[in-house]
Amino acid sequence: MGKTIREIVKEKILILDGAMGTEIQKYKLTEEDFRGDRFQDIPGQMKGNNDMLNITRPDVISDIYRRYLEAGADIISANTFSSQRISQADYHLENQAREMAYEGARLARIQCDLFSTDDKPRFVAGDVGPTNKTCSMSPDVSNPAAREITYDELFEDTCEQIDGLVEGGVDVILIETIFDTLNCKAMIDAALTTMKKHGVDLPIMVSLTVSDLAGRTLSGQTIEAFLASISSYPIFSVGMNCAFGAPQMKPFIKRMGAVAPWYISAHPNAGLPNEMGQYDETAESMAPKIKEFLDEGLVNIIGGCCGTSPEFIASYNRMAQGVKPHQVAAKPDTMWLSGLDLLDVDDSVKLPMDASRFVNVGERCNVAGSRKFLRLINEKQYEEALDIARKQVADGAAVVDVNMDDGLLDAKVEMVNFLNMIAAEPEIAKVPIMIDSSKWDVIVAGLKCCQGKCIVNSISLKEGEEKFISHARDVMRYGAAVVVMCFDEIGQATTFERRIEIAERAYRILVDKVGMNPLDIIFDPNVLAIATGMEEHDNYAVEFIRATEWIHQHLPGAHVSGGVSNLSFSFRGNTYIREAIHAVFLHHAQLVGMDFGIVNAKARKDYAKLPEAQRELIEDVVLNRRKGAADELIDLANEIKEQMDAAKAAAKTGGAPVAKPAAPEWRKEPVESRLKYALRKGITEFLQKDIDEALAKYPHAVNVIEGPLMDGMNEVGALFGEGKMFLPQVVKTARTMKAAVSILQPHIEAENTGSSTKAGKVVMATVKGDVHDIGKNIVCVVMSCNNFDVIDLGVMVPAEQIVKKAIEEKVDAIGLSGLITPSLDEMVHVAHEMQKAGLRIPIMVGGATTSELHVALKIAPEYDGPVVWVKDASLNAGICTRLFDKVEGPKFVKELDDKYAKMRAEYHEQQQKLASLDEARKNKLNLFE
Repeated sequence: MGKTIREIVKEKILILDGAMGTEIQKYKLTEEDFRGDRFQDIPGQMKGNNDMLNITRPDVISDIYRRYLEAGADIISANTFSSQRISQADYHLENQAREMAYEGARLARIQCDLFSTDDKPRFVAGDVGPTNKTCSMSPDVSNPAAREITYDELFEDTCEQIDGLVEGGVDVILIETIFDTLNCKAMIDAALTTMKKHGVDLPIMVSLTVSDLAGRTLSGQTIEAFLASISSYPIFSVGMNCAFGAPQMKPFIKRMGAVAPWYISAHPNAGLPNEMGQYDETAESMAPKIKEFLDEGLVNIIGGCCGTSPEFIASYNRMAQGVKPHQVAAKPDTMWLSGLDLLDVDDSVKLPMDASRFVNVGERCNVAGSRKFLRLINEKQYEEALDIARKQVADGAAVVDVNMDDGLLDAKVEMVNFLNMIAAEPEIAKVPIMIDSSKWDVIVAGLKCCQGKCIVNSISLKEGEEKFISHARDVMRYGAAVVVMCFDEIGQATTFERRIEIAERAYRILVDKVGMNPLDIIFDPNVLAIATGMEEHDNYAVEFIRATEWIHQHLPGAHVSGGVSNLSFSFRGNTYIREAIHAVFLHHAQLVGMDFGIVNAKARKDYAKLPEAQRELIEDVVLNRRKGAADELIDLANEIKEQMDAAKAAAKTGGAPVAKPAAPEWRKEPVESRLKYALRKGITEFLQKDIDEALAKYPHAVNVIEGPLMDGMNEVGALFGEGKMFLPQVVKTARTMKAAVSILQPHIEAENTGSSTKAGKVVMATVKGDVHDIGKNIVCVVMSCNNFDVIDLGVMVPAEQIVKKAIEEKVDAIGLSGLITPSLDEMVHVAHEMQKAGLRIPIMVGGATTSELHVALKIAPEYDGPVVWVKDASLNAGICTRLFDKVEGPKFVKELDDKYAKMRAEYHEQQQKLASLDEARKNKLNLFE
C-alpha cells in the first residue's frame, strides 16, 4: 500500500489540478450532451450544469481528469462542485445530486488508480462548492433576520453529497470557494458526520475566497477571523482560490500561512478576467508568479482555478520539483474567538487593568438581567434591543452575551431571530457572541446562526458525565469555546476545595476524553454574593480568587470567567457601591488570572481612582480581612445613596441641572453631511429630525433623495469599490436608505398628482446558464431601498422569459447578472432578443466577468437602447435615477454612445497593430540557432 496524502505532504509540494469549467467549454458541447437519454423531459436548460456530465458524458470528464494527471497533478478535484440539492434545484435535478457526486468521484478514482505509482500516488479530492445561498445574510431587505437557507438544510444536503463522494472513492474532502464561514462550518460538520458513518478519516481541505482587496469574505469576515472560526476542527489544509490572480492572492496567503497551524494551499485564477471576460495569463506568463509562492515557501499545495489548464499544471509541477514546502505555523498558544474580526485572548500578560488581556463580556442583552431588554424583546422592539448590544460594544464589550431564557418567551425562536439580526449589524457582529441559555436546544440553535467562533454559556457536570460529554461534543461540532460552571451531581461549588475539585475533573474529561483544546475552556468558579449578613458568605470572593489562581497554575490553557454583578447583589439599588465592589474584586481576580468577566463595560470603575478610604473598606469586605467591615460598608452605601437621592431631588426642583451627554461631533455638521454620515454608518436614530430639516431646505421631497441621500449612496459605492467597506456594511447602508425613503414617502405622495411614487420598475435576472445570484440579490436589496420596484426573476433565466416579463410589467429597465464567461454571450443574446421585440429600455449589465469594453464591443451594437455596465451593486440606483430623468437621461445616453464609439475605434486600432498568433509564433526567439 502506497503512502497516504498526509505522509506525502510532509515531504514535498503537492500539485492540485486546474479549472474544470473552462476545460469543459473547449469540448463545444450541446444541450443534448448535458441531457443525455435520461433527462429529455426535465424542463429548462441543462447546458452549463457541468456536474451533469458525470452522468451524461463521462468520457469528457474522464478525459479532462486524464489530461491533468498526465500534466503531473497529484490531486484531482472531482467534478462535483455543485453536486448537492441546493444547486441542482435550479435545474430541477435535486434527486440526481447524489448520483452526480458519486459518479464524479468514481470517474476520478478510476483515472487516479490508472496513473498511481509507488513513487507518485494520485489522490481524489471530493469537491464541495459553497452553493449560491448564504446562511449568514438575509435575502430580504425588510427582514434582516430572514434566511434563504438554514444551517440544517445545508448540513443535510451536504451530507448526501459527501456520502456519494465517499462511496465514489475520494481520498480528501475539498470545501472550496468559501464566501460565508457559516456555510463552511455546516459543510465541515457534514463531512465529519458522514465520515464517521462510513468509518473513514479523510483529510479536509478548506479554501477561502475573499471579495475585496481588504481581505474580507463576502459575509464580512477577515482572514484571521475565518481561521479562528474553524480553529476547533481537525483541518488538513487551509488556503485560497478563485477571486484573484497569483499576485493579488499572494499577500493573503502570506497572512494565512503566518498563523494557520495547517498546511497551506493556493489555487489562483489565471490572472484577473480581462474586459472581455477572458483570462489573459498563459502557462508561461503565470509561471514566474507561481514560482514566487514556491521559492518563498508559502504553500504545501499549489494548483489552478478559473482559466487554468493542464499546461499550467504541467508548468507548476516542473517548478515544484525539489522545492521545500511551507513550514506549518505552530498551534496558537492563545485563545482564538471571532465575530467578523478576530479576538485573540492572550492571558500571558499579568497586568490587572490591561484591556488587551481582560475580556469584558457585555451583560445587557440578557432578559434575566435587564428589564429593559426583556421588555423590548417582549414587545418585538428588536431595533432598540440591537441598540443595547451596539452600545455595549461601543462602550468596550469585547464579547456580547445573549440570553433569552424567560417563561413567557419562546427562547429558541427569539435567540435565532436576534442572532440573525446581529449578523446584519457590523458594529455588533465584529465581536464574538456568548450564547447563554439553560436550555441546550436554544444553545444549539444559536450556534447554527453564527459564522464566528462563539462561546457557549454553559455546560456543567450537574446532570452527570454522560450529558456533560454529549454537550461538550456539540460545542466542538459547532466550532465554539465553552464556559464550564463549577457544578456537579452534588450541587454548586461554594468552597475553594469544591471549586478546584470540579474544575479538575471537568478539565480531564474535556481534554482527555473529548479531545477539546484546553484554550477553548473557560471555567466559571461561581461568583456568589458577599456581605449578605450571613457569615458563611463572607469568604466567597476570596475563595473565587484562590480558585482562579489554582486553575491557571494547574489546568494549562484554561481560562476563568464569572458573572461579576452577582458579587454585589446585596447592594442592589446602589449603583455606585456595586460598581466600586466590582472594581476591587476584578483588580485582585485579574492579578491571579481571571481573563473574562460578564460585566457592564461602561460602568467599570478604575480601581486606582476610587477614594482611598472607600477602596480600603471595600477591600476589607471583598478580601474578608476583618469582621464588621460589611456593616461599615452598608452604612457607607446608605450614606452615598442619600446623597445621590438628594442630588436627584434638587435637580427636579430647580437645583443643579443634570448634565446631558454631549452630542457626537458629526451632529454639528450641515444637514447634508449628517445625512451622508448616517447612511455610511447605518444610523437611523436621527433620520426623522434631519429629514425634517432637509425638507425645509429643499423645494421638493424628491430632491432630498436625489441630493444628499444619493450623494451618500454614491460615497458608499466608492468606499465599497476601494475595499474600505464590506458587504454587511453596504447592506446595512441600504436598509438605512430605505428607512429614509419611507420617511419621505408621504411628502412625495402629497406633492404628486396621482402618478406613481416609485422611482421606477426594474426586472433583474441572472442569465441562462448561470446559477450565481449573490451579487444580483445585493443589487435587488440596494434598488429596493432606493424606492425602485424590483422584479427578481432568479437564476438561469432564458432571454425569452426576460423579454416577456419586461413587456408584461412595462418595466423601465432590465438588469442582467452573470459570473461565468459563457454568461457574456448569453447577455448578447438577451440584447438581440430585446431588439427583435421592439424594446428600447435601458439594460444594466453586472457581474465578475463583465466589463465596459465587452458592453461596447459586443452588447451595445446588438441593441438600439442604452446598455450600461455597472461596476458594483451600490451604483445601480444612481444610474437608473439619471437614466429615467427627462433631462439627464438623454445626456447620459449621448455620453454612453460617444464613449462606446471611441472605445470601439481604439480597440480595433489596437488589434490592427497586433500580429496574429501564428505570425508571433513564426517570429519566436530560437536560442539554439
